[in-house]
Amino acid sequence: MNLDLGLLVLGLLIAVVLFLLLKNVVKLVINSILGLFLLFVINYFHLMGYLGHPDIPYDWITVLLCILGGIPGALIVVILNLLGLI
Repeated sequence: MNLDLGLLVLGLLIAVVLFLLLKNVVKLVINSILGLFLLFVINYFHLMGYLGHPDIPYDWITVLLCILGGIPGALIVVILNLLGLI
């Protein structure tokens, strides 16, 4: 009887932890996709050209910053491009 109750509590604990982890993972994936989409939109409409700069290149540094940072990462890439560092 005690073993059954312990397994039930352990199962509920594991379910709660997995729910909290997956909820955060979904937010990170959505933010990453939006960051990459923002970079695509900036290049598609040549928005950097209005500021006198070329489009942002798609290389591993810019894509990695957009994936890890999401929308703020894409804005960091834009700022770095404006400063001439990328």
